[in-house]
Amino acid sequence: MDTLIKLIVFLPLLGFLTVGLFGRPLGNGFSQVWTSGLVSISAILSWVVFWDVGFAHNTYGVHVLSWVSSGDLSFNWAFQVDTLTAVMLVVVNSVSALVHWYSMGYMADDPSKPRFFGYLSLFTFAMLMLVTSDNLVQMFFGWEGVGLASYLLIGYYYHKPSANAAAIKAFVVNRVGDFGFALGIYACFLLMGSVEFSTIFADAANYKDAQFHFLGGDYHALTVICVLLFVGAMGKSAQLGLHTWLPDAMEGPTPVSALIHAATMVTAGVFLVARFSPVFEFAPDALALVTIVGAATAIFAASVGLVQNDIKRVIAYSTCSQLGYMFFALGVSAYGAAIFHLFTHAFFKALLFLGAGTVIHVMHHEQDMRKMGGVRHVAPYTFFMMTIGTLALTGFPFMAGFYSKDIIIEAAYASHAYGSGFAYLMGVLAALFTSFYSWRLVFMTFLGESRAPAEVMKHPHGANGFFWMPLTLLAIGAVVAGVLTHGLFTGEERFEFWRGAVWTTQGDVLDEAHHVHGLAKWAPTVMMVLGFLLAYYMYIVNKAVPQQLAKTWDGLYAFLLNKWYFDELYNFLFVKPAFAIGRFLWRRGDEQTIDGLGPNGVSSAVAFVAARVRKVQTGYLYHYAFVMIIGLAAAVTWLMTSGGGH
Repeated sequence: MDTLIKLIVFLPLLGFLTVGLFGRPLGNGFSQVWTSGLVSISAILSWVVFWDVGFAHNTYGVHVLSWVSSGDLSFNWAFQVDTLTAVMLVVVNSVSALVHWYSMGYMADDPSKPRFFGYLSLFTFAMLMLVTSDNLVQMFFGWEGVGLASYLLIGYYYHKPSANAAAIKAFVVNRVGDFGFALGIYACFLLMGSVEFSTIFADAANYKDAQFHFLGGDYHALTVICVLLFVGAMGKSAQLGLHTWLPDAMEGPTPVSALIHAATMVTAGVFLVARFSPVFEFAPDALALVTIVGAATAIFAASVGLVQNDIKRVIAYSTCSQLGYMFFALGVSAYGAAIFHLFTHAFFKALLFLGAGTVIHVMHHEQDMRKMGGVRHVAPYTFFMMTIGTLALTGFPFMAGFYSKDIIIEAAYASHAYGSGFAYLMGVLAALFTSFYSWRLVFMTFLGESRAPAEVMKHPHGANGFFWMPLTLLAIGAVVAGVLTHGLFTGEERFEFWRGAVWTTQGDVLDEAHHVHGLAKWAPTVMMVLGFLLAYYMYIVNKAVPQQLAKTWDGLYAFLLNKWYFDELYNFLFVKPAFAIGRFLWRRGDEQTIDGLGPNGVSSAVAFVAARVRKVQTGYLYHYAFVMIIGLAAAVTWLMTSGGGH
C-alpha cells in the first residue's frame, strides 16, 4: 500500500516534469494523453485507497525521506493517509482526471497544450502534497504550490491584460492569508515544540489553558493559533474579506475554473480547519469566528450571484457561497458535514463549470447570458447535464446537495454555539438565493427565444466525446454521491468511518441535527421550491419583472451588481495609498535623493567642473602663464599654512 500511495502522489508530478521539459519535441498529442493518463491512474488508485481506509479501516503513515533536523525542529517528508486524506484524494484526483480529459476537447485549438496540461498536473500534485502531509511545513509547501499553479493557470492567456491582472490579484490576496498561516505555524512550534500533526493533536488538551504574552497582554494560545490558521484558510477558500480574487479567476480557461472551484485551491482552507479540528475544539472563540465569517460569506456570495450576467461568474459566486456553508459547519463542530458537502459539491460544481464551458464553446466563446437563450436546441445534452447539476446544487430531494447542504443547516439549528442561530438564518436565506440564481442561469441560457446572433445559432461549435464523458460521470456523482454516502459522513456509521480523522464524539451536534423538528428540517427545501418559482415567473412567465425591479431598486441592484463595492473599497484603502507611497518613494526618494546625490549628482558636478575648466584651454600663452602663477601661489600658501615651510 505504501507504493500505491506514493504512485498516487507522484504520478501527476511525473506528468508535469515530462511535458514541462520535453513537451515541445514530444508533441501536443503525447502531452495530453500522457498527463491525462497518469492522473487517471492516480484517480483509480485513490478509489482503491478510499475503499481500504474507509471500509477496511486501515490508516497509513508513509515515510518518503528525512527532511529537516535543526535543533528542536525535526520532521520528515511523509504521507499521512487516514479517512480525511482518502476523501480528499478521491475528490482531487477524480475531478482532475475528468478535467484533463475534458480539456482535450475544450483546448483543441490552443497552440500551447504541453504548457497547459503541465500546469494542470502541477496543480494536482501540489494539492496532493497538501492533503497527504503529516506536518505543517509540508502542508505549507503544498499550500504555496497550489498558489503558484493557480497563478500560472489564471494568467494562462498572458497576452490578455485582464488575465494577468486577475492572476496577480489572486496571488497577492492569497499572500495575505498565507502570512496568517505562516504565523500560525510559528505559533504552533513556539507553543508545542513541534510541527507534526500527531504531536500537536496529542498535546492540544495539555495546552488548553496556555497563554501567549504579547505587547503587554495575555492571549489564549490555542485561540491565537486557530485564528491565524483560519486567516490562511480564508485566503485559499475565498471567505468574506479575502474573497475578491475568486470571481476574477474566471479569466483562466473554463477547465481551470472547474479544477479550482471543485477540487483544488478553494477546498484547501476547509481541509485545513477540518484537519485541525482537535485543536479548534479547545478554541471556542475561534470556532465562533469561523461560524460568523462562513455564514456571512454564504449570504454575501449568494446575494451577488442573483444579478450577475456572466455564466461563469454566477457559478463562481455559487462556489463562494457553498464554501461559506462548509465553514459555518466547521464552526458549529459539524466537521463531518463540512467534508461531506465538500465531497458532493465537487461533483455538481465541476459538472456545472464544465457544462458552462461546453455552452461557451458551442456559443463561440460567448459568456454573457443576456446574449444566449434557446441554447437547449443546439446543445440538448448539455442542458440535461446542467439541469442535473442545478438540481443537486439547489438541494432537490435525494440529490447530492439535499443530503450534504441540508445537514449543515440542521446542524446550525441544533447547535448552541455562538453564532449558530445567525448561521442557520443565513443558510436558509442563502438556500433561497441559490435556487433563484441557479434556475435563472438555466432559464436565461437554455430556454426562451435566442438572443444570440443568428450566425452563432446556425453554426454552433460542435462538442465531442471529450466533453460528454466527463459530464456524464460527474452527473452520476451528483445524483448518487449523497444517497450512498450520507450515512458514512454524518450518520451513525460516522464514528467508525472517521476514526479520529476529524473530531467526533457521541452526542455531538450531528446527533442533535438528525432530530430537529420538521419546520427547521424542511425550511431549505421550501426555500428551494420558492426560489425556483420566483425564477420561473421572472424569466419565463413575465420577463419584464427583472428590469422593473432593477429600476425600482436601482441602488440595491447597483450594490449587488458591484459586489457590495468590496473592490472599490480595497482600491481606496489599499491600492491607491500603495501607489501614492510608491510614487513618493520613486520621485522624492529614488530620483531626487538617491539619483540626485548619487550617480546623477556626481555626473552633474563633473560636467559642471569640466565645462568651466574647458574655458581655460584657449591656446594663448599668457593664459597658461596666469594659471601657472595661480597654481604656484596656491601651492606656496598651502605649504606655509600646513607648516611645510619650517
